Amino acid sequence: MSYLLALDQGTSSSRSIVFDRAGRIVAQAQRELPQIYPQPGWVEHDARRIWNDQRATMQDALRQAGLAAQDIAGIGITNQRETTVLWHRATGEPLHHAIVWQDRRTAPLCQQLLAQGHAERIAQKTGLVIDAYFSATKLRWLLDHIPGARALAARGELAFGTVDSWLIWNLTAGRCHATDVSNASRTMLFNVHTNQWDEELLALFDIPRSLLPEVLPSSGDFGQCDAALLGGPIAIGGVAGDQQAALFGQGCFSAGMAKNTYGTGCFMLMHTGERFQPSGNGLITTAAAQPGTRPQYALEGSVFVGGAVVQWLRDGLHAIKASSEVQQLAESVPDAGGVMFVPAFTGLGAPYWSPDARGTITGLTRGSTLAHIARAALESIAYQSAALLAAMGRDAAAAGSAPVHELRVDGGACVNDLLMQFQADLLGIPVLRPACVETTAWGAACLAGLATGIYQGTDEISAQWRVERRFEPTLPRTQAQDLMARWEHAVAQAVLKSAIS
Repeated sequence: MSYLLALDQGTSSSRSIVFDRAGRIVAQAQRELPQIYPQPGWVEHDARRIWNDQRATMQDALRQAGLAAQDIAGIGITNQRETTVLWHRATGEPLHHAIVWQDRRTAPLCQQLLAQGHAERIAQKTGLVIDAYFSATKLRWLLDHIPGARALAARGELAFGTVDSWLIWNLTAGRCHATDVSNASRTMLFNVHTNQWDEELLALFDIPRSLLPEVLPSSGDFGQCDAALLGGPIAIGGVAGDQQAALFGQGCFSAGMAKNTYGTGCFMLMHTGERFQPSGNGLITTAAAQPGTRPQYALEGSVFVGGAVVQWLRDGLHAIKASSEVQQLAESVPDAGGVMFVPAFTGLGAPYWSPDARGTITGLTRGSTLAHIARAALESIAYQSAALLAAMGRDAAAAGSAPVHELRVDGGACVNDLLMQFQADLLGIPVLRPACVETTAWGAACLAGLATGIYQGTDEISAQWRVERRFEPTLPRTQAQDLMARWEHAVAQAVLKSAIS
């Protein structure tokens, strides 16, 4: 029993990866997850499809690996966070499509809460800003808009969960309704100081306590996978939201270590140890993956549209036929030719928090080509991430902490050398790409490995982290600062445009 199975349920796909004890990938399977857009600003997923695809990929991965259930020491789960599912306890059927983290339908409710003066109290308890990004207002919307939902909830007949809870419920055939602290901390209902659901916040959002899952450490006993699924029971030992799992998988276990994940969105986290450090620069304070009962925290900045801008080039603009073509197209020009692309398709996240901002392309001339737009699209990912690290640097300085001296990277877009070099140039610090870029799944596997005794501590996990390539900054700092100033000007135009419209 020296293998670990990681379930990585993301925004755009459901995957399963089998790792050996040394962190090598033995087998993996993946299925793309369709996005549902009922109207502008709304994003949904079919929760039943999520489960069916996740079940199929874990069965496929074990089959490819030639392994049986008894060969797997434990299952780790990592998931898209904040995405909200509401289902019947008796039947396990969802009442509605899952409302995805990107969804902006509850922005008016968030504005109302801000106007009522709740921002400071919520930030004190949760570390979060009031935004439609988080789960509480999504759950409130479901209860308010699904006929009969509130009556069912009042009778204790419904269950709420983020995607991890939904998977655990199905994996255990309804025997376990649980989540971990990292996912709970993203709901805006969880007190990160006490590690408990907060009664004051539940009352504010009008959420019945009976809906909520049990909250456990990220490494622990989440029940057993039903024997019928994989041919035998397997302990579910690790659960963490995707970004906290990636921080863990990158070996960022101590204060001051940071990682950035380049996925559908971009997510930068800096570990702050056991200290809850509020941000004065538009970031949020969140629970890090927690192997034990002692709280662990991180500062986080979230970019809503990262790799998704490449999907838009492919599916919206039809500029490329496959996402893999974007680097070649971008490299066909020496730079973006003055073009700036702010991909605020669903507003802007940290550090701007402008929900009404909309995407803009500025700096166009008669000499601008599709290649310039493609390069500007790629560079937008690095610009947004650089703005996050600058905000983290200001918070670190305010707390008397040392600034981040290197950035560890992962996620699908980190394989793009052009993007990673530009990122290092903007930041002025080395960008380190690990040998295994599947750090999100690996983090979940490691948490399961700790729970099941495969690993005795985090030192064993740290020793396995390896650098595949180190990108050193080559751009003069004055030039990088000029580029960032132009970026901030483009952002101001995107926000101004939304205010006018």
